[in-house]
Amino acid sequence: MRNTVQSLVLVVAVTVLSACATSSPDVISRQDAQVAAQVQDGTVISIRPVTVDGSQSGMGAAAGGIVGAAVGTGGSTIQREKIGLGVLAGVAGALAGNAIERMATKEEAFEIIVQLRNGDRRAIVQAKGNETLVAGESVVIVTSGNKVRVSRAPR
Repeated sequence: MRNTVQSLVLVVAVTVLSACATSSPDVISRQDAQVAAQVQDGTVISIRPVTVDGSQSGMGAAAGGIVGAAVGTGGSTIQREKIGLGVLAGVAGALAGNAIERMATKEEAFEIIVQLRNGDRRAIVQAKGNETLVAGESVVIVTSGNKVRVSRAPR
């Protein structure tokens, strides 16, 4: 029983950590490396902090449900009461796992409004990175596939 619970806790931890993928503008995915990207020059009009809501892939709920059910049944001899308790604990575990996944994948970000040289405007939301951009600053918008990031323009 104890080994089963420890194994299931490990599964939950790995699941939650694997869901913590970053959207930082400082991290480039392998598929975007060595790929030509479109670059547009612009000026930051405004920037404001926002929160990107966490994801709910279902992995946290599934892992939490399994752990809850295993803990709720409590041993190797299964009786009707233990099955009922296991189901209730599984549901509670699923709810807790879902909440943990959502909190673990939530990110602090910025909404950046950029005016391009041709007069068009773009609004881009990106996770906080190493650069701190300010209104009036020259920037480049880099578009690669369906991903967009804003960074300070080279001087």
